[in-house]
Amino acid sequence: MLIKIHLYMQVYFNVYNDAKLSRVQCMPAVENRVSLFNSLIKTVLNPQDADFWLQKINPLWSVNQPLAKITKKQVVAKDTVSLVLRCNRHVLRGRAGQHHPVTVEIAGRAYQRSYSLMQLDADHLCLTVKKVNQGKVSSWLVEHSKVGDMLQLGQPYGEMQQFIQTPNLILLAAGSGITPMLSLLEAMSQSKQLNSIAVRLLYWVKTTEDAAYAEYFQKIAAKNASFSVQIFYTQQQGARLNRSHVAKFEALAESTVYACGPSGFVTSTETLFAQAAVMQTEAFSLHTDHAVGTETGFAQITLTKSKQTLSIPKGQSILSSLEQQGIQPMHGCRMGICNKCVCNKAQGSTKNLVNGTSNSEAAQLLKICVNSAQSDLVLDL
Repeated sequence: MLIKIHLYMQVYFNVYNDAKLSRVQCMPAVENRVSLFNSLIKTVLNPQDADFWLQKINPLWSVNQPLAKITKKQVVAKDTVSLVLRCNRHVLRGRAGQHHPVTVEIAGRAYQRSYSLMQLDADHLCLTVKKVNQGKVSSWLVEHSKVGDMLQLGQPYGEMQQFIQTPNLILLAAGSGITPMLSLLEAMSQSKQLNSIAVRLLYWVKTTEDAAYAEYFQKIAAKNASFSVQIFYTQQQGARLNRSHVAKFEALAESTVYACGPSGFVTSTETLFAQAAVMQTEAFSLHTDHAVGTETGFAQITLTKSKQTLSIPKGQSILSSLEQQGIQPMHGCRMGICNKCVCNKAQGSTKNLVNGTSNSEAAQLLKICVNSAQSDLVLDL
């Protein structure tokens, strides 16, 4: 068996080199050979075993896993790093502004969070991460990740994309909400779309040390007369988002507004810029795995598929509560964006921990990562 595996690895190595050397001249023939080899190896090894041996040769090789390797790490602001990732052929490239589920292994356990990635070229993406208080994944990426570490990237998602149908684009970002804006601006710069659309970026951070990519934005502004940027420092100037910022824009009815930041910032944006022709917002507030609201007491939760009844705290996200009791529902971003944790709520009342709204209607789809129980619940989980 080991001899067979060794021979198959040698064949794969030869085929891979052929693919690199002949990518232009004989792409169809090489791709057929690689596809044929993949079919052959799957009959001998399962994908996990095959990946184990393939990655002895190259950590990016895999039968079907979308993998990326950190090739460069740079500090770009206080508690914020930029990671350049080299991707294998299984990684799906999202549209500018979208998010990718990113899976990392910490102390032998896999954790998944969602981040907006910027495409640098055909092989590389840039992941910008700000350390979050008590954030296990963000802390690891900022403080402990190193060149050579491997990440797994999931399928991209998100509606904040580079489909701008108005002559004006307004980008509003607070804190790490700058990352999808960074991706959008880079894509628009590469595609020359900045030549036809007037783009204004307003960016709120606590202090000057927290402003990521400030020099990069100034360089884009210097090259493109249609782009302008303003950075506001809330702890130094107290200039939080308010009506005076809206007054800067004369043609809201002909503008697309994209906003990303904490839930309070996004809620204010939706109110202040309600006259915009198009608006897309993304809020994040549940930074920890155990986000807690103000309610006290417990609620009974019945899980119809697994036939269990549990008691969970009322002020805590349902996902976190279930995880604390050893139940592992499907989930992704933990911020209410990706919809991976959505299930049917058959009965009961819940509260959205991001915007504070309550829902008591039966037969409703529920994002368990950003909702807490206000009464006993019946969920199809």
